[in-house]
Amino acid sequence: MNKENKISFRLTGRTALFSDPITKAGGEKFSYSVPTYQALKGICESIYWKPTFIWYIDRVRIINPIRTESRGIRVPKYQNNSNDLSIYTYLIDAEYQVEAHFEWNMQREELSDDRNENKHFFITKRMLDRGGRRDIFLGARECQGYVEPCTFGEGNGYYDNESMSFGIMVHGITYPDESGLEKMQTRLWNAQMKNGIIEFIRPEECSIVMDTEKYKIKPFIPGKNFSGAEEFERGGVFG
Repeated sequence: MNKENKISFRLTGRTALFSDPITKAGGEKFSYSVPTYQALKGICESIYWKPTFIWYIDRVRIINPIRTESRGIRVPKYQNNSNDLSIYTYLIDAEYQVEAHFEWNMQREELSDDRNENKHFFITKRMLDRGGRRDIFLGARECQGYVEPCTFGEGNGYYDNESMSFGIMVHGITYPDESGLEKMQTRLWNAQMKNGIIEFIRPEECSIVMDTEKYKIKPFIPGKNFSGAEEFERGGVFG
């Protein structure tokens, strides 16, 4: 990358549910105390994304105190059409500052003509100013989120002078179109917060990786099921 490709944004929501997969087996859901790398990557993709590039999350700053609230949720039973009651535990009054950047997806050589970093960066900035190209969710569809540009580190955060370990937690999922492997992999890491900030390691630096599912790479064919940055240029995004 030769030009600027980094963004910083404020992320807020009344509730958040960054599910700990251990709690999902019994039908309950319990949120991690902090957002996962994968959840933040998904939010960046909701702001703006093309298969030409990959979002990498650099760091997240925890602004509000970590608080949870449990709610009874009616969910359908698998064996019949009746409902069951499950307990979901959400984070409440979530607020974060996120810093991220994009890099070209080198597995997508067929999209090399779309590697215009200047255009993709300014599209991202415009979409961020508008609150994202798609709806923002904090880990679950019922947890509506909001994004807006910010300067990372500005203002006061509740944990600015505190450090904390969150232990082993999910880092994210590696998909075939990013790795070149015909399988999905789940990554784990040891999450640490220092002075209110979690510095994420890169996906390839995760030492705990598990193969989860065989999966083939989806082909993207320009002009058929893919359009590059020029679609935004025609729509006046750069004006």
